Amino acid sequence: MLLNEHKSKVLFERADIPVPEGIALFPGDEDDFTPPFPAPWFLKSQVLTGGRGKAGGILRANSQTELAETARKLFALDIKGHSVPFLRVEPQATIQREFYLSLTVSRERRCILLTVGREGGVEIENLGQDNLLVQEIPLPAGIDAHQIRAAFFHLGLGKECWKGFYGLLTNLFRAVLDFGLLMAEINPLILNGDNEFVALDGKVEVDDNFADLDPEMEFYYQREHAGAEENMARDAGLSFVRLPGWVGLMVNGAGLAMATMDILNLAGLPASNFLDLGGGADQKRMEIAFDLLFGDPQVEAIFINLFGGILSCEKVALAMQGALGGEAPEKPIVVRMAGKDSASALEILQNLDMDNLHIVPDMKGAMDFLRAMKPGQTVKAEETMTASPSIEPVSETPIRYETDAIFPINGDTPILVQGITGKEGQLHARLMLEYGANVVAGVTPFKGGKEVLGVPVYNSIAEAGAQHEIGASIIFVPPRMAADAILEAAGNDVPWTICITEGIVQHEMLSVVNRLKDSPTRLIGPNTPGIIVPGQTKIGILPTTPFMPGPVAVLSRSGTLTYEVADRLTKAGIGQSLCVGIGGDPFIGTTFVDLFEMIRNHDETKAVVVLGEIGGQAEENLAEYVLRTGFDKPVVTFVAGRTAPPGKRLGHAGAILEQKGGIEHKLETMRKAGFVVCPSLKSIARLTGNVLK
Repeated sequence: MLLNEHKSKVLFERADIPVPEGIALFPGDEDDFTPPFPAPWFLKSQVLTGGRGKAGGILRANSQTELAETARKLFALDIKGHSVPFLRVEPQATIQREFYLSLTVSRERRCILLTVGREGGVEIENLGQDNLLVQEIPLPAGIDAHQIRAAFFHLGLGKECWKGFYGLLTNLFRAVLDFGLLMAEINPLILNGDNEFVALDGKVEVDDNFADLDPEMEFYYQREHAGAEENMARDAGLSFVRLPGWVGLMVNGAGLAMATMDILNLAGLPASNFLDLGGGADQKRMEIAFDLLFGDPQVEAIFINLFGGILSCEKVALAMQGALGGEAPEKPIVVRMAGKDSASALEILQNLDMDNLHIVPDMKGAMDFLRAMKPGQTVKAEETMTASPSIEPVSETPIRYETDAIFPINGDTPILVQGITGKEGQLHARLMLEYGANVVAGVTPFKGGKEVLGVPVYNSIAEAGAQHEIGASIIFVPPRMAADAILEAAGNDVPWTICITEGIVQHEMLSVVNRLKDSPTRLIGPNTPGIIVPGQTKIGILPTTPFMPGPVAVLSRSGTLTYEVADRLTKAGIGQSLCVGIGGDPFIGTTFVDLFEMIRNHDETKAVVVLGEIGGQAEENLAEYVLRTGFDKPVVTFVAGRTAPPGKRLGHAGAILEQKGGIEHKLETMRKAGFVVCPSLKSIARLTGNVLK
């Protein structure tokens, strides 16, 4: 959640960080508006984008008449496609010096970065390397006094400023933790005429997971910065992003949603939105989703593409039936469903016998229908992007990597379920048992002594471990308690722990992964569908129907995309040796690289399929590892979100084009490592079959 300058400064004030006096001014109030401080005044446009100063979004007014005229001028501005919903009016400040100061959560370095600059203002990155000092602050340890001293002396400040600077930076770091901030930037930080530090401008980003868990953070959300559709979707708990096409898209799971968006865009059937139902789709949410798509004049047809895993397709079909209320949809709807309860779901929809509701068996059928609705759009994805052949490594001779580590999970692995008495824990424990998983114990505090599904329940892992050998645990606990549940498993030396929970605060996970560095416990997730070894065991929420035993390991950042691809492989007669969802969050435990170390000597695995996403460096890190170590099993990869507009957040916390080079750099890095890069979902089974030959 990005905050504008005004709300950022409100948050700073609550954290005892000095800011200029300021007041909000909204359109229509400018003629009768009198600031409670003397002129001259600075009128600052409140937009969620950079470059407002260069765009003329900050102006000075010297009188009441000039203020009203200036305000109207600013309200009429368009700043990089953003209108100006309101202004912040501040008095003129006296400035001795300007600096730069920020605290930012770094995904790549797994820490908080403290950055200070001797000069602030626009384009600080172009002021030379000597301007900035960057220090790493680990969690949970936090900021040290010597780091504050280093920042202070880098700025060349006098001793008389030490107390004020120390207090400012200490308060800012505390605010990062107390308010769940991913970024707190002060630019410029000024030293005023009274030798006081003041945040003259500010920019804050709040972790969405933190905001979801703390209702008070809703105060900082500014609805004026979003359109009516985005606000409607947000209120309903839907992930919605507007795009420029004409096909309304409704999918479950960010990975499958991004892959479907790519298929549409590359086929000349551009998506008009990204709408992720997630793991829940009751009638109310379905009604809101239809309201969004039916009410958008840009949408000419709707494509619903679901692969049931944790989400039941039947539940969605019943929700659709209720939302349509017995009337044919206003716009054509093409529905493709697979996975959990899909057969009964399709029967429900077919029995509706409605005009404008088209049930298709597969993606090809969906594309054919959509092309017929928009004549002239005939380009196929495979004709737009061709698969890259395996490319010989271009680096130096690789160092051969020898390891005794082999993926150890199999049908005999004894499993403990953390949160077994909860609704989700009990449901998936039953499904795991039905698949043949060796579930030996469960843990729920204060529920010890009970039995669930014939499985004994204990108050703690320590109690369970005294009675049972534990090879792996699986975590079904709410986000507030999930980080502690992981640490409990690690504290009891559980070899593997699989955290299904999504929505864990990033600061908490950053602390957890750092604390697990020297632990014997290997974490999968969080926000993972888990692990399945087809025909032997599953530890997670994966549906079992898409999987069958075979020679291909599937490693993925997305749950629904894992099911989709496994289903395509299975239908092509290609089974899987194991499938692991590493998790969709920015901070996870086991990485692609870690898993590659375990499957390089895994005899059952003859080839690997890697399912990636835009954002982050996981795929680049894997490619570097393959080149460096001479990993000699063929690797096939598919990256979802290739056609996403730069900077768009699409579901997963990490699914944003943030690294230098973007998606093309990611794809080229993998090609150079010898990966076979698939241009589409349709090509994965064929290209995997080719490398197995």
